[in-house]
Amino acid sequence: MLKPLHDYVILKKEKAETKTASGIILTNPKEEASHQATVVAVGPKCDETLKEGMSVVFKEYSGTKFKDHDDEYIILEEENILAIVE
Repeated sequence: MLKPLHDYVILKKEKAETKTASGIILTNPKEEASHQATVVAVGPKCDETLKEGMSVVFKEYSGTKFKDHDDEYIILEEENILAIVE
């Protein structure tokens, strides 16, 4: 398990949808860059409004990518999180 330091946040990228709203399964979905992810862990110097499990939107070219098995994570500074999705 990763534990962020200082004001860093660890995000887990959300997987691209492989099924349309009507239920059709896409065999090769056109992958669009998603800038939405779920907060996995928050560093000790981060604002208390960020909590594990929140869905957030982050800056396009920010952070460091980290892959563990099939899961893709992004480690970035708290200031690169733009919004919380409610």
